Amino acid sequence: MNVTVRVDTEQYEVQIADLYARPIIAVVDGRRYEVWLEETPVVRPAAAAPATPAGTPAPVPTPAPAPAAAAPAATPAPTDNGAATAILAPIPGVIVEIAVRPGDQVEPGQQVCVLEAMKMKNIIRSPRSGTISEIRVSTGQHVKHHDLLMEFAD
Repeated sequence: MNVTVRVDTEQYEVQIADLYARPIIAVVDGRRYEVWLEETPVVRPAAAAPATPAGTPAPVPTPAPAPAAAAPAATPAPTDNGAATAILAPIPGVIVEIAVRPGDQVEPGQQVCVLEAMKMKNIIRSPRSGTISEIRVSTGQHVKHHDLLMEFAD
């Protein structure tokens, strides 16, 4: 999806691959940014065509976020169709709850686990629909940014 974002008097063309993924990957003037929204994520309806949330594109936070760090080589890459093959830790912390099991069917935005960081509980949600094939963490485990939490079967 391409959107035009105006910040003060400047106008930017922003390319967003998947508005429902977390973090949202935004490309502005050829530079890649990870964008974390502070609001509750919008869950994509079950209809075949993706919906536009609230009729308007999500704004890019100001000031612009820092460029994303390169992912570790061991991190699974997205499939050719752009769908995530795994769920990665968005921040370092401790896994305090796991809400799914291998074989569970999940939908976009569904809670899969809770990660505590800096005394705050962060709900980790599925970026897409699919079947959880493997859970790579356990309750009480410390994880780093981009550590593999779960994998999809499909």
